[in-house]
Amino acid sequence: QLQASGGGLVQAGGSLRLSCAASGRTFSDYAMGWFRQAPGKEREFVAAIRWSDSSPYIANSVKGRFTISRDTAKNTVYLQMNSLKPEDTAVYYCAGGMIAYGLGNLNKYVDWGQGTLVTVSS
Repeated sequence: QLQASGGGLVQAGGSLRLSCAASGRTFSDYAMGWFRQAPGKEREFVAAIRWSDSSPYIANSVKGRFTISRDTAKNTVYLQMNSLKPEDTAVYYCAGGMIAYGLGNLNKYVDWGQGTLVTVSS
């Protein structure tokens, strides 16, 4: 089970950190990611990280502004969002799964948390 938190309202240029806590066991091949969905748009990949290492996989649209990290002791993944833009406004979802390849493909993820709303004002 995944529990996301940390969304809110922020002005453009500001920062937010989202958290996703995973309950239950995690495995070395388990990966966790963040997706977002803006009104009227499809859900899109933002970032992902494997539990076995700290190598991040970041979407080009947020590269250089967003970072993903994990705390294995807390079973928690974080999405640090800096230099936020109004176009980052969306519901952000965390997801997890045993994924060997294709971290950017939402269909690979079987566990989904509830969304957390991020609103960036101009």
